[in-house]
Amino acid sequence: MSVEEFDTRIRRDGWVVFERALSPAFTRLLRQDCLKWIAHCQALQVRNGVNASGDGTGHHCLGAGDSIDRYIHMHLFHPYIARYFDDEPYICHSLTPIGGFPGLNTYVHKLHRDVRTVIPGYPFKLNMLVMCDDFTPHNATRVLTGSHTRTSPPEVEEFERCHERMLGPAGSVVLFNSALWHQGTRIPGPELRVALTVGYGRAFVKPAMDYARMLGEAYGRSLSPLSRQVLGYNARVPVSLEEWYRPAGERLYRPDQG
Repeated sequence: MSVEEFDTRIRRDGWVVFERALSPAFTRLLRQDCLKWIAHCQALQVRNGVNASGDGTGHHCLGAGDSIDRYIHMHLFHPYIARYFDDEPYICHSLTPIGGFPGLNTYVHKLHRDVRTVIPGYPFKLNMLVMCDDFTPHNATRVLTGSHTRTSPPEVEEFERCHERMLGPAGSVVLFNSALWHQGTRIPGPELRVALTVGYGRAFVKPAMDYARMLGEAYGRSLSPLSRQVLGYNARVPVSLEEWYRPAGERLYRPDQG
């Protein structure tokens, strides 16, 4: 769709679906790598005492040189994301594979929105959901269209009566305002429903992970200018006076980041 149509729909409804945006072959690779990362993060959660058996998700799953890295560096939706943020610089705030394991009940199944600070009329953060499996009436995320403009949560009864589902075949991608009220569906089974979620925000807003420091300078030098921007290499916070006192072209926080 045109950027103009996207702009109208995301402002009005709070969410837009792009059906079959990814090829079946690449979608299968994403699914495999999402499950690989979830298993890795599950081991960390258990080892560090976060929970007893993992929560079916992974977090900040980047840097392995796999299909998730490739997807992030494709920037397939950059024109739409840039328009959402008024053509100002933006960065990746989170990167979360979700396993969609049958019978699992976790934080994603609560009615919620993914941003706590809401400034009316000001697009603050944006969510991306990549469907690695078919999203059907039985397993799709539920949303309350237009609820991104609200200052308080909807009543459960209203949400149950008025919600819609993010439907689409595997390979489809949803962009939605992070202030949109939504709820993950408990998967009836027996099949998993895997998804990759990505959060984007204004460059001056602190991300959930410092990707530039996590990935390192060598990784950053291999990136395109757009990837360096999106992964936060232009919006880093100095941690020493040596890092602070640098020539303009070498500063960690660039002047155009807001």
